[in-house]
Amino acid sequence: MAAEDAGAVVVTGEEIGRLFRHESGRAVASLIRRFGDFDLAEETVQDAFEVALERWPREGVPDNPGAWITTVAANKALDRLRRAATLREKTALLEQEAMRAEPEPPPGDQLGEFPDDRLRLIFTCCHPALAPEARIALTLRTLGGLTTPQIARAFLTSESAMAQRLVRAKRKIRDAGIAYEVPGADRMPERLPSVLATLYLIFNEGYLASHSDTDNLIRSELCVEAIRLARVVHSLMPREPEVEGLLALMLIQDSRRDARMADGEMVLLEDQDRSLWDREEIEEGLALVESAASRTRVPGPYLLQAAIAAEHARAPTAADTDWPRIAHLYGWLAAVQPSPVVELNRAVAIAMAEGPERGLELIDRLEGLDSYLHLHAARADLLRRAGEPERARRAYERALELVSNPVERTFIERRISELASP
Repeated sequence: MAAEDAGAVVVTGEEIGRLFRHESGRAVASLIRRFGDFDLAEETVQDAFEVALERWPREGVPDNPGAWITTVAANKALDRLRRAATLREKTALLEQEAMRAEPEPPPGDQLGEFPDDRLRLIFTCCHPALAPEARIALTLRTLGGLTTPQIARAFLTSESAMAQRLVRAKRKIRDAGIAYEVPGADRMPERLPSVLATLYLIFNEGYLASHSDTDNLIRSELCVEAIRLARVVHSLMPREPEVEGLLALMLIQDSRRDARMADGEMVLLEDQDRSLWDREEIEEGLALVESAASRTRVPGPYLLQAAIAAEHARAPTAADTDWPRIAHLYGWLAAVQPSPVVELNRAVAIAMAEGPERGLELIDRLEGLDSYLHLHAARADLLRRAGEPERARRAYERALELVSNPVERTFIERRISELASP
């Protein structure tokens, strides 16, 4: 139904873009299931976006924007296939199919076991024939709504290298004839780590948007979608500690959403108004941490991160935070999942427990993070706390060169200004 028929409100191009980012992942998932082609799905959804930019400001948003996007994109896909002479036979079949409702999965098809179409395709993308990073990157690009530059930043690599990785992954699926199918229960665990990593990175992009056209720190639609999908995975695997850990981590982090900005500016954890934290999300997250911990003697990375988040959530004030405990948990996490980013977080926790000089000593030993914004921001903050304003200013200026989110940029500029004040 057109928007004018339903009395819908006409929207701006910026609002259309935000709504499209929220809905496009489901549309891509539906088109990949239908046509079996990643590139065709992505390109025709982009075509649908261009149509929406033309029509929605004039006609308003459809009653069901997700269905509208899928329908327009599917028609675009059929048009492309019609124009391909070598695919005439396949086009005829697709045209017949387009006149009918989507058929039920045949007997024995395990698609019916999954309650969510988008999650079905995430499991499909995470096929073991693909390299682990390629699985995650492809899923983020296709279903998570993340751009190639955003994914590249998440993997601490260049945009060109990530683009090549995505092309290779799609080619591998095509050339190897990898079926678009959902694994059986016996094969689901082998794909679970990639699925959880994908949901984790989708949530992270929402929690701290690498880029925002609306001067916002958070893309709440990505946080909400990642939590929703994590809940679906938890309903399928309720006794998996890492599933519980990831859901707990998301809930506890998301509980602070309303306190992370004030008057349009970013508020650090230590300065947040904790009365604004969502206690229901915190209580659910803490219960999941306890449940997961009772099921395993060797916690995985998501459960450990959830335990760290739980320490912050339990502290009534910033001064009550158990930083020695958090530093210990980061040490455990570094042993389970070694990475310079984990070591950076551990160094900050140690600095909060033992003093900024100790943290700076550890940060200065790290390698491979010179292009990582948060290394320089953390170093600048510790230098500021240590009473070295000039060195802190230089570190903030390096962070400013790397920042892309306008809210973070404003925060860093304010820090630099404060250091320059007498």
